[in-house]
Amino acid sequence: MTIHSATLWPDRRTLWRWHFFAGLFCLPFVAFLSLTGAVYLFKPQIDDWIDWRYDHLPIALSPSPEQDVQAALSAVPQGVFLAYELPRTSQSAARVLVSRPDGQAVRVYVDRNTHTVLKTVLEENRFERLVFRLHGQLLLGNVGSVIMEMVASWTIVLIVTGVLLWWPRHQRGLAGIVYPRLGTKGRTRWRDLHAVTGVWTSVFLVLFLVSGLPWSFVWGHTLQSVENTVGRLTSVKDWEIGAVPAAAVIAGHPLGQPQKLPVKENMDMPGMDMPAALTSFPEGDLLSSLDAVVQTASTLSLRGPVIITPSGSLWTVRSDTQNRPLRESVTVTPDGHVVKQETFAEKGIMDRIIGYGVAAHEGQLFGKMNQAINLLVAMGLLMMSSAATVLWLKRKPAGSLGAPPAQTHGLGGIIVLIILALFLPELGISLVVLALASLIPIKTKL
Repeated sequence: MTIHSATLWPDRRTLWRWHFFAGLFCLPFVAFLSLTGAVYLFKPQIDDWIDWRYDHLPIALSPSPEQDVQAALSAVPQGVFLAYELPRTSQSAARVLVSRPDGQAVRVYVDRNTHTVLKTVLEENRFERLVFRLHGQLLLGNVGSVIMEMVASWTIVLIVTGVLLWWPRHQRGLAGIVYPRLGTKGRTRWRDLHAVTGVWTSVFLVLFLVSGLPWSFVWGHTLQSVENTVGRLTSVKDWEIGAVPAAAVIAGHPLGQPQKLPVKENMDMPGMDMPAALTSFPEGDLLSSLDAVVQTASTLSLRGPVIITPSGSLWTVRSDTQNRPLRESVTVTPDGHVVKQETFAEKGIMDRIIGYGVAAHEGQLFGKMNQAINLLVAMGLLMMSSAATVLWLKRKPAGSLGAPPAQTHGLGGIIVLIILALFLPELGISLVVLALASLIPIKTKL
């Protein structure tokens, strides 16, 4: 028994219908992500511009990180020392990260000559952190992360159906396939700007979506559960999953896993759960060893920014560069001796794959060329989204959405959707909801 191709794969109008509804949902978000992503691409340059005055102070003649930390702690009532960022130059202010009683992280800028506080700012309120949370969470925390994950899932459907609709059928020449026919007028030009630009950017867009999924709330925690059940594929500790407090990220615990705080006799709330990032901090003699640790850290030639955090009775010096394959972590004793060094190459296979993907996603894997390519892709996505909107407005009948009717879904099309739904939980859930909703008669009139 042979299966006719018409019953195996969805027909063109059905593909168009799926593409239409996926685009109607996704394209506003794609345009938003392109804009916020384009800004975040230049995070290093923007950070340098914002902090310019704090990196052009008089040369530090007799620096003392311990005194810088003491000054920072005095500026934050009931603050707890979190981390010390290694100054990049001899003219840079000290950056001390302090945790407030409410768990918020505060960045304190301290003059290294006079040990006076120059500026304090909440980490979550810094420009780059705001753009980061806009881009990945819509400033809505885990709810926003789930929304963006659903957008990513449906964008993959948008890409697959778009490529199938673009695929040349009995068409001669490369015009309208490889390059847009800009000399034409009307819908043809807008169609080419949408379809051709979309195809060229789709490969990069898939890479962006896949490299961003481990950061999302549902998919990231699913990956964590799988690796805990199946085996040690990854340590799941070098990237944030969903909405994570800045204090936990700074301290090197991006998952913010809770841990029992050691009980002290004078504590008002014994046994209170606190983030692991805040349970280890220097007291007494350990803080006095910071000067020696910073001196050792300055000789390690780690890629900046370099973060120095307490780790029990020892110190951790780690590179926090966005180019993740260049990250290293070094354990140092209070007297400044290196006892352990971990490099990116020693991480698990999934850690390394995700590290390369995230570095490329953020435009930091291979320097300014990476930034330029990502910016070009972002502009292409904006053009593709704008052209799609114009096409829809030109084509749709007055008073209706103008959605093309479905004819044949095909067994192969259904199987592909099921496979995608298994890998993308939100897509699967939304498909079930759509299937149930399709049983209810709905008019498309506006």
